[in-house]
Amino acid sequence: MEQFGRDYARLCAAAGAAPQEAVLRRLQEPDGARGHLDLAAQSLSLQTCSALGRLLPGAAPFAALALGDCGLSEEGVRLLLHGLCSNTTVKSLDLKGNNLRSMGAEALGKLLRQNKSIRSLTLEWNSLGMWEEGFSFFCQGLRANNFLQRLDLRNNQINHQGAGELAMALTQNTSLQELDLRWNNIGILGGRALLNSLHSNKTLKRLELAGNNVPGDILKAVEQALDHNQDREVILSEAQNQVNILSKEVLSLKDEKNKQFMDFVDTIDKQKEERARSEKMSAARVSQLQEALHEQHSIMNSLETKLQMTEAALALSEQKVHNLGELLNAMKQEQKCVAECHFRELQQQKQEGADREGRLLQDLSAASEKNLLLRNQVDELERKCKVQQDQLFQVKQDLTNTTAELKLRAVEAEERLEMEKRRFKQSLEDMESLRIKEVGRMTQHMEASERSMHNRIQSLEAIRISLEEELSQVRAAALTERGQAEEELIKVRSQARLEEQQRLEHLEEKLRLMTESRDEAQNCCLKQKEMVAEAQAKAKQLSLYADGLRRRLDELQQDLDSKEEEKVTELNKVKVELQEQIGHLEAERAAQDGLREKIAALERQLKALSSNHREALLDKESEISVLLEKLRMKEAEIFRVREEEAQRASFLQNAIMAYVQGSPLGTHSSRK
Repeated sequence: MEQFGRDYARLCAAAGAAPQEAVLRRLQEPDGARGHLDLAAQSLSLQTCSALGRLLPGAAPFAALALGDCGLSEEGVRLLLHGLCSNTTVKSLDLKGNNLRSMGAEALGKLLRQNKSIRSLTLEWNSLGMWEEGFSFFCQGLRANNFLQRLDLRNNQINHQGAGELAMALTQNTSLQELDLRWNNIGILGGRALLNSLHSNKTLKRLELAGNNVPGDILKAVEQALDHNQDREVILSEAQNQVNILSKEVLSLKDEKNKQFMDFVDTIDKQKEERARSEKMSAARVSQLQEALHEQHSIMNSLETKLQMTEAALALSEQKVHNLGELLNAMKQEQKCVAECHFRELQQQKQEGADREGRLLQDLSAASEKNLLLRNQVDELERKCKVQQDQLFQVKQDLTNTTAELKLRAVEAEERLEMEKRRFKQSLEDMESLRIKEVGRMTQHMEASERSMHNRIQSLEAIRISLEEELSQVRAAALTERGQAEEELIKVRSQARLEEQQRLEHLEEKLRLMTESRDEAQNCCLKQKEMVAEAQAKAKQLSLYADGLRRRLDELQQDLDSKEEEKVTELNKVKVELQEQIGHLEAERAAQDGLREKIAALERQLKALSSNHREALLDKESEISVLLEKLRMKEAEIFRVREEEAQRASFLQNAIMAYVQGSPLGTHSSRK
């Protein structure tokens, strides 16, 4: 604030004028530190106004500016308001008691068009309504402004035309919440124009019209419209809170689904890694077996060379070992028999292993099919649960809407009955007082009117009783529907919990079965490895006989080829399973897309409900306006009856006075 004071003094010195000491003192007061500059009743000069107008654009060191009763000139007001047009910190402006004219009103309209920070504007005691053109510019600026929240126009001599322009501005303004128009000359026409503007303005909460010659019925209608605006804001805030809560729940559900999906993807990755490791181990084992076969081939080649050497030696020593040859033939026959027995045993073991593998594959396929069926069932149950939850949510919303509408109708009916009772009671009291004063000729007419009024009251009471009965019926129906909805909710929740428990138990059993099948497959592989080791040992033992070893090596090669084919088939099966899992993941993604579409549909339904609610509010407003018109007609009829009765009473009084004056007593009194 001190820097602001120094800048003010500098600008005054540059303009060749001395700064006002009172202004400098106010700029140096401690109130400035709290963001308030009070220059009220200081009679600011034109140079001071121009200096302040130059300093106000941008960010000022205060948020409230008081310029009341300063005796500002037209040019000074224009300079100050021109500086405030681009200000971004001043939120409260007080210009009361400055006798603003047409130029000041035009400057205020420009300020309201361009400024976006002022929230409160006080213009008390300025007589703005006397200048029609300037006030119309001011109303145009108010129409274009969407930031001002409080406007004080007390004692500004605003007539019904100015009130009409204010009403036109209020129809398009969406920020003003408080408007003070006390002690003006608005009248009946201006009050009606302001009342009509409240049908389209839904943000105004407070409107003061005291001291404006506005009838009481218009004031009551204005109060009802303002109460309606307040109720509307409360309802909109509640609806917005519900929408925020629903959006948060939807986001939490999305996060949970994403977490579940990521966990599932992690488990799939882990399974893939384990399978890759097992494939690597099997490939390493196959390479080891191939190396062993190569070694056996080299051994066989060496044995063949040795056999050739032995054949040459045998050819040389045939004569010597003829007897030994016979013995060798006998031994060979025995060995062939033994080899054939071993070969048969190996074939039986191979067939048993192939049968076991086929059974395991069948069990795995059946388990996978069961898994797919169970997953489909789980998805269908989840969809059913979601559909039931959506239906329950819609039922709850309908119940709340119906209860709110019934409560509003009941309150309106009770208010109408009370108002009509009060008015009829007042009219009856007036009629009785007039009936006592009138002659017997008027008594018959009053009795007839009283009878008609009693009939009306009875009809209204019957209507009230019927409305109360309807309310009780609707409340009972709502309570029964609510109990049914709660019972359905409890049943659905219990069913969902049971289904989830059953699904978890099925999944645990499937996991246990899969682990058992995996352990059995590992045991079979170990047994097969042991059999291969035994076959290799037997081949080494029978390596002396080249022919038998060659046949056995061929058979082993065939077995290896078959095993490689089986491994290839197993790999293909694993690939197919992975593709199926990928398909399941894509289906889950599609389900998530469906959930998103459902969420979008719910949001659309919310929008539709809000629009329906708005239409219902508009219908109710139209009904209220029709009822108000009916009340005005009834009050006009009562007023007309009162006037007729007053005229009749005056006629009777004149007749009695004429009779008294024409009687002998009257002549005697006149002579005296």
